[in-house]
Amino acid sequence: MANQIRPYYVTTSIPYVNGAPHVGFALELVIADVLARHRRQRGDDVRFQAGTDENSLKNVRAADREGIPTRALVERNAARFYALRDLLGLSFDDFIRTSSDPRHAPGVARLWRACARRGDVYRRTYRGLYCVGCEQFYNEAELSRGRCPEHDTPPESIDEENYFFRLSRYQEPLRALLESGRLRVDTEPYRNELLAFVRAGLDDISISRSSERARGWGVPVPGDARQVTYVWFDALGNYLTALDYAKQGAAWRRYWAGHGQRVHVIGKGVTRFHGIYWPAFLLSAGLPLPDRILVHGYLTLDGAKISKSGAGAAAATPEALVARFGTDALRYHLLRHTRAQQDGDFRVSRLAEVYRAELAGQLGNLASRVFGLVRRSCGGAVPSTRVEPASLTVTAEALPARIDAALEGFRIHAALDAVWELVAAGNRFVEDAAPWKRTGAARDEVLYAACELLRLIAVHLGPYLPGTASRLLEALGANAPGCPAWGGLAPGTRLRQRPVLFPRLE
Repeated sequence: MANQIRPYYVTTSIPYVNGAPHVGFALELVIADVLARHRRQRGDDVRFQAGTDENSLKNVRAADREGIPTRALVERNAARFYALRDLLGLSFDDFIRTSSDPRHAPGVARLWRACARRGDVYRRTYRGLYCVGCEQFYNEAELSRGRCPEHDTPPESIDEENYFFRLSRYQEPLRALLESGRLRVDTEPYRNELLAFVRAGLDDISISRSSERARGWGVPVPGDARQVTYVWFDALGNYLTALDYAKQGAAWRRYWAGHGQRVHVIGKGVTRFHGIYWPAFLLSAGLPLPDRILVHGYLTLDGAKISKSGAGAAAATPEALVARFGTDALRYHLLRHTRAQQDGDFRVSRLAEVYRAELAGQLGNLASRVFGLVRRSCGGAVPSTRVEPASLTVTAEALPARIDAALEGFRIHAALDAVWELVAAGNRFVEDAAPWKRTGAARDEVLYAACELLRLIAVHLGPYLPGTASRLLEALGANAPGCPAWGGLAPGTRLRQRPVLFPRLE
């Protein structure tokens, strides 16, 4: 029964909407989508959540530069991020907008009050160096030649009265959680960075800013209209607020307060917020922690940093890439030719090579050959002579466990490598068996095996290339994903029109 299935809650970080999305954030979205689709395929109760961080001072200043109201900028750019759902073939179940979702502000207020009741919120005057790009205070030692290490910009000197959170109280609990692995951070380098930061000593952190400096934009501090909630306290709360934490709703009880798995997929630049600040807020509020934080590296574009407004931003838009190569080609390149845990370089020329050589040249060619042979030799129906060639079935039978192990180790590329071995095995099988040289039952055995192999490839590709998998299954007359074991394609099934999975590039 459904209520006996352990829930799986996977989230992306929520990006600022001061500009349009770029391919670097697309990587995070498709990684999380693969995890969600894979768990659904395995029968888990999955909730996949994305959203946008709209209460940032960055958004206010971006609107100022354009000469438009902050609300207008936020509405326009948030729509661009939501549009990635269709553009990238995403399957998220919920998308929260922190400036307008009615669940959010009450949930942030509830979290604030829970921390305050614990005695972890107090008020004092503070002077510090603040990077608006990071929405973070830095001390001198953390700067690089006096500039923000993330944005290479000089921080602003801020002098105001704020509310503070007693982060120092949670130094030892956080150290113990990270050292023991009870708070699991993948991979080792990112976990070690967090541990080094904690062991060096934690200072209390500001969790509000003046409404005047924020221009009234943000979630008000409970009971103090002169302050708005610090954007990271606000933004991190989205993982709870979208579950109706404010009202302790059913989704909250099932996906966070219950015994399911809670997984965050984030970029390396926000590791400290998710691996230190967020667990500390939760400990203070007496709430469960995330089980796992999956940290991916950054992409560069032709060797240069990608930003929403930088020189390479236009060339890196998901819209431009999908218009030329298609959704699944972009997903494939990001998932197979990027190591999730490491930084990588994205090159459009490399995507074009991968498209022609691997997608069109291997999978597209295999499907085209098999469909053509069945149409010419068998009248367009799957032959009735079943066969289980060892060269294919051994690879196919080992595949589910290999995929599970790769994804458990946050090696997305390795999972897709394993699926692609089945594609390579299929091409070798067709070439070696040469069904065009055979007749009768001998030919039909090969063609049944080739059709069944295409079905299995489609089933296993579903989490990675969902559009391609769907088109292939439909063309095979097997609309439902079906069984991942050999022999799921019924003999006599009529194939539909030969699918053009990867059209020739212009």
